[in-house]
Amino acid sequence: MSITLDSPLDMHLHLRDGEMLSTVAPLSAKTFSGAIIMPNLVPPISTKEELLSYKARILEATKGHTFKPYMTLFFKPTYTKEFLESLQDELIAIKLYPAGITTNSEGGVAGFDVEELRPTLTAMSELNIPLCVHGETNGFVMDREAEFVSIYEMLATNFPKLKIIMEHITTKESVEALDRFENLYATITLHHLLITLDDVAGGMLQPHLFCKPIAKRPEDREALRKVAFEGHPKVMFGSDSAPHPQHAKESCGCAAGVFTAPIAIQVLTELFVKFSTIEKLQAFLSDNAQKIYSNITIPKKQISLEEKTFLVPNKYSNVVPLYAGETINYSILEIEGD
Repeated sequence: MSITLDSPLDMHLHLRDGEMLSTVAPLSAKTFSGAIIMPNLVPPISTKEELLSYKARILEATKGHTFKPYMTLFFKPTYTKEFLESLQDELIAIKLYPAGITTNSEGGVAGFDVEELRPTLTAMSELNIPLCVHGETNGFVMDREAEFVSIYEMLATNFPKLKIIMEHITTKESVEALDRFENLYATITLHHLLITLDDVAGGMLQPHLFCKPIAKRPEDREALRKVAFEGHPKVMFGSDSAPHPQHAKESCGCAAGVFTAPIAIQVLTELFVKFSTIEKLQAFLSDNAQKIYSNITIPKKQISLEEKTFLVPNKYSNVVPLYAGETINYSILEIEGD
């Protein structure tokens, strides 16, 4: 028996640039109808010219696939309403990074003075542009996301008309915050539904499972699974698939990121089947995102999967994927509309 998914969406994706973009972008474009593209290049995407140029490079890299890149800007507190209005046809969201907290985020927000942030966030509220946030403090690594919940609460309270997306949540505290504020939403990754910190560092260190935010405790994973498996309307899939060259992962300065793009849909299907919630996967993988991002337009694509083993390649060019060299239980049967 096959399983069919309509217009899958990845609401948090890293495509990098240059040779890496050419390697990884087609792997997402093959199975996803569209994806929200992160802006943390070097330098980060913060002007209209940079955004349009990057979009053109993505479209060139994904040529031949039915795929729409949804573009974002790197948050700055000085964006004006006029500037953002000029980009409304091209911009789906703005991504806020705390300064230095993750890959290429050195130019992020160094403090969360609400008055300093107000000009941009007020303009975003008026133009219905969502704010996507990497929600971590610079505290103890296991506590960083839970500590950031108070900042989410500050933002949600001061800007009640602003849609705020808590990106790649990993803790039960973030899950609990979802229902406390009408304007808080969240993305959840595949790898955080699968692993805990024990998988990363409980035995031999597993560099290809190291990411930020770091995987947490079993009770945190259970909280994520609960809202994903029940089809909670405020959560959606965002892979945070973050490719790095093999040498950057397998080194003493291990880069943070898990590369899941080539197998995300297959492993999500296997996971939802395992927990007898396959009827909720469509909402998690597409329907909820279309409601949260109400102005989004989606290319039509249908993905059919079957219970058939697939051997995950050891590498895609020089990038090692999740489950490299291992067998997963679901395969792509057919793609319509690509």
